[in-house]
Amino acid sequence: MNWGARLGELIETYGVPGASLAVWHDGALTEHAAGVLNLATGVEATPDSLFQIGSVTKVWTATQIMLLAERGVLGLDTPVRELLPEFAVADPEVTRSVTVRHLLTHTSGIDGDLFLDTGRGDDCLEKYVAACADLVQLHPPGATQSYVNAGYPVLGRIIERLTGRVWDVSLREMLVEPLGLAHTVTLPEEALLHRAAVGHLGEGKDIRPTPVWGLMRPIGPAGLICASAADVVRFGRAHLDSSLLKDASREAMATPQVEVPNKHGLGEAWGLGWILDTWDGVQVLWHSGSTIGQHAALWVVPERGLVVALLSNGGYDGALRTDLSRELFAELAGLTVRPVPELPPEPMAVDTARYTGLYERRHVRTTITEKDGGLHARVETTTPGLAELGPPLELDLLPVDETTFLGVSGDNPSKVPFVFYELPDGAPHVHFSARTNPRVS
Repeated sequence: MNWGARLGELIETYGVPGASLAVWHDGALTEHAAGVLNLATGVEATPDSLFQIGSVTKVWTATQIMLLAERGVLGLDTPVRELLPEFAVADPEVTRSVTVRHLLTHTSGIDGDLFLDTGRGDDCLEKYVAACADLVQLHPPGATQSYVNAGYPVLGRIIERLTGRVWDVSLREMLVEPLGLAHTVTLPEEALLHRAAVGHLGEGKDIRPTPVWGLMRPIGPAGLICASAADVVRFGRAHLDSSLLKDASREAMATPQVEVPNKHGLGEAWGLGWILDTWDGVQVLWHSGSTIGQHAALWVVPERGLVVALLSNGGYDGALRTDLSRELFAELAGLTVRPVPELPPEPMAVDTARYTGLYERRHVRTTITEKDGGLHARVETTTPGLAELGPPLELDLLPVDETTFLGVSGDNPSKVPFVFYELPDGAPHVHFSARTNPRVS
């Protein structure tokens, strides 16, 4: 397969302005790019172009934590409070007991989608940690898995405290420079020195460049790396051997820590930073990421020595990722990517009334109502500074089985799996987009 040509075909099919693909296979790196970095300027995407990799950054931050653990300056089960005495959340017991491992594995239960601008200064993470004092719990630590963005700026602040360097500098010293990454940055003024992609909002004829280039600086350890696809692959390759991390550290990162309640589209479990899945009996380490109109994914298949990075800047790029990954992994590794579940041939009769209600977490309000034998979800984002960038998400939820529904919206070919479940204490939740949402009414 000519993957560069296929990338070009798929961005045309799904209205993606531009994308970059890098593949490490059979001991060789190949790079491809297609489309443009910005529809307003028409600047061509090239293999050395930088895209925002979003939450793929979290694996880099987790790798820094593992390097510090190797030095013996922290333990994974060390309470965060021992490393950052100023750390606090709303629940005093969680403040005392939550650990580094809880943050790495998204099991702290903290309602932590805290997108807060604490300034561009080198003290932005220190201020961010102070702002965590008001964060409440979605569930007790360890009760389930739910994505916590705030955990990674806290980890970034731990890195600062233990290295004596701001997170951006520590990242360069611990990962960027040792791995020889010439196209990896964290700050917009650094990205301007390269060809850098702009995110796009909307789809089809309504697609447009975002009016906001990126997220605020304190989100850095959770999602602000800008890199070329090849540099992302070079980072992934560091998880194939002991050139950066000791074998025990790499194995620990790839060991399941918690089962994911909603495996459809994600994976079976979370490791230390990595999402973990198994395709045809072969372990896959991966992570995806989204910023404002940009998307990224990194896959590492240790058994096959295969590493793939796909970066894009808007449109139906979820469908692009689905199609390209399915084709690429089938041809290069003989592996079947975990599919999103299919709807049964005949509509199912499900007691949908038991799932209706209001589900709420920080800055996300999901109202679920009955509709045509299924359900309807209205997902409203109220995050200051981000909510106005798009309307509420309206999804028809179609039943796959008694607890699993697929969210579909208009012409968007991507489907969002929703899983309804209860915590050990019987509390009703719905899990989608890697997060749990408790029913509040």
